[in-house]
Order: sequence, then structure tokens, then C-alpha cells
Amino acid sequence: MNLKTSIALAAGLAWVSAAHADTELVIATVNNGHMIEMQKLGKFFEQANPGVKLKWVTLEEGVLRQRVTTDIATKGGQFDVMTIGMYETPIWGKKGWLQEIQADAAYDIDDLLPSIRGGLSVGGKLYAAPFYGESSMTMYRADLVKAAGMTMPDNPTWTQVRDIAAKIHNPAQGVYGICLRGKPGWGDNMALLTTVVNTFGGQWFDVSWQPQLETKPWKDAVSFYVDTMKKYGPPGASANSFNENLALFNEGKCGMWVDATIAASFISDPKQSKLADKVAFAQAPTAVTPKGANWLWAWALAIPASSQKTDAAQKFIRWATSKDYVKLVGKEAGWGSVPTGTRKSTYATPEFQKAAKFADAELKAINTANPNDSTLPKSPYVGVQYAAIPEFQAIGIAVGQQMSAALSGKVSVDQALKTSQNAAEREMKKAGYYK
Repeated sequence: MNLKTSIALAAGLAWVSAAHADTELVIATVNNGHMIEMQKLGKFFEQANPGVKLKWVTLEEGVLRQRVTTDIATKGGQFDVMTIGMYETPIWGKKGWLQEIQADAAYDIDDLLPSIRGGLSVGGKLYAAPFYGESSMTMYRADLVKAAGMTMPDNPTWTQVRDIAAKIHNPAQGVYGICLRGKPGWGDNMALLTTVVNTFGGQWFDVSWQPQLETKPWKDAVSFYVDTMKKYGPPGASANSFNENLALFNEGKCGMWVDATIAASFISDPKQSKLADKVAFAQAPTAVTPKGANWLWAWALAIPASSQKTDAAQKFIRWATSKDYVKLVGKEAGWGSVPTGTRKSTYATPEFQKAAKFADAELKAINTANPNDSTLPKSPYVGVQYAAIPEFQAIGIAVGQQMSAALSGKVSVDQALKTSQNAAEREMKKAGYYK
């Protein structure tokens, strides 16, 4: 082989290697049912785009958050597509850490539900495309409520919910009046509790960024929550979050459950629930205000600014969050398995309406959630069940531990709130929000 041939061959190999590297998309995602289905269906994208190879990094939620946060903050460049949520998107979008999602005409960006689109946008620009969305709502045993001679309103108050819980609470028969999250965590018990506080007229921070955890609305809301759960909740509630309450509900042990709308598809599925034909749905409870009663969340796909494979990443995200993808899941896995909470067209599809008796309640909950106006007093932050500032994770975890301790009776509500206020003030001062 002469020198000229060797040089040409080396150049050709380098070009092939570079071309391969340019088209291998590394996708970090969370290990849940909808995302696992996306991985299975990824072969359809690869077939339609022969130059692109998908490489999946599938992680548990907590690990995923740590990995993608570290990578994007350090410009590590490990991932081309990241699965992130409504908490991270506005923070990272403002910092310039994400690339704007480029939607073409076929994508039909106006088909996205306005509240979901708004929660993933900064300055009117979409920085993460929603894969599935959720709000929260009241799920209940219609048979038990009817037998108790009561009626669940479409828009119940927390007082009405508590009154119904008292009537249907029957521990001797293994039925507890109400199941609510108690496990500590900013995305566990504090997601639910923040919505309760919102409806009691509270907020995390006032317009001067002063923590508000010892105000009357917080004391009223947390006292109501602890008292209700101690009287009508299941034993060991301080260890229960979404999955634990889902299992209890499906076993027939919860008369009522206020939680993520995504649960509706599981509890109304006869393959998973003993009571699929007995469940009914209402909106999340309110108190002195309907503001912030139901949370808003989306798992979404985003492109870090460090990615060198923008064109392929944009193409993949448009595919995975499109109307056609929803139809593909419907065809391959059934319409009861499609990712919900993102597109108007999904809810207008007859096949979906037939498979999902919860569709109307879910859509109403998502459409009425407003992350830009979720508290009765004016607040300086965006978010319904969280405050979209970097410091919130640490504050939410610390407060969540105190609320769980109050629920289990280890500390009083007043003591839990005092400790929480001190922890929040420390974090906010350290971050320079005030002196």
C-alpha cells in the first residue's frame, strides 16, 4: 500500500468514525412505563432515519436528576437529549443551558395544551417538548360514597373531602377514608402539601423572597392535613408516596386518594385494579381559594446547549412528542397506554375517549393549573407545587422531612414549621436573596 493510498484510507476511516459519532444520540431518560415504551418504539425512528442510532441511558428518577443536573451545569456533554421536568426547564432555559425546541409545521405546536406549553417555555420560547403531562385530582370509590348516602361534588372543598372520608373510613373492613402522600421529599409529600397550602391562602415566599412557613395559612393547612390523616388515613402514612398509595388504592384499601392524574389509567385498568369499575373522578380539593389546588408537571425532552448533534436531537424530539407518536403507541400498545396530558388532539381521539373514562377530568385539571398564578398573595416564583428556583430542592427536602415527622407524631406541627422556616431562611440568605 503506497503512502497516498494509506493517507486516503486513514482520511476515509476518520470520516466514517466522525459520521458515526455525529449520528449516535445519547438519550438520558427516567425508568418509567411511558419511557420504556418509547425505547421499544425507538426502532421505528431509526428505520425512518437510517443515519441516526439511539443510545439509551435509563435511570431512576433521583439518579437521573443528579446526573443530568451535574452534566448540564458543568457542560459535560454526556447527553444529547435529556428527560427533564417543569421544575428544571425554566431555570435552565433562563441560564442558556438549553437549546430552543425547533417545531416545524407538521409538529403543530399549537396542539400542545397551553398550560403544559407555558410551563416549559421561557419568554415565549419552548425549551423542552412535553412527553407526558399531569395535574392532580381526586380519585374515589363511588360505591362507598354512594353507600354512605353522600355525593362527591365535581369541585369539592377539603372540608367536604374530609367529611366523606369520615363516613367511609372503616378500618375494621380494611378500608381507610383517605390516602395522601406522607413520604418526605420535595416531589413526594411536598408536592401534595404545597397544593393544600396554596388553597388555604399560603405561599412558599412573599414578594421579598421571605419564607412564609410560620404564617397562618401554613399552620391551618398542615394542621388540617395531619389531623385528617391521623383520623382517617392508613397506618404508616408517613412512609407512603405515589407508588405506595397506588398499591393501597388498587387493593381496595383507600376510599379516596388525591394525587397525580396519571394514576387514573392504572386504577381504572381491570388488569391492575380490583376496583376498576367502581372508581370515579373529581377535581382537586380547594379551601379559601381555588388557586394552586391542582399541580402541574410534565416529563419533557430537552437538548443541552453542549450537544453537538442538534439536528438529529431536534428530529428525535419532534418524533417522540408528536401526534403521530401518540397514534403509534395506540396502535402498538393500545390507546389506554398512550402518553397523556400533552396534546389537545389526544383528547379528541375517539379511541382514546373510549379507553379512558378519566379523560375529561384529567384534561380539566391540566387546563386549570396555572404555574404563573398559583397563590392567593402575589408570589415572585413560577410553579404550582414547587418554586422554580435552584434553592428549592434543598428547602423542599428539609421541609418534607419535618412534615413527615409531624404526620408520624414525632414533632408538633408548630415545631415542624418553626424548624422548616429556619432551614428555608438559612438557604435563602446563603443564596443571597436577602441579608
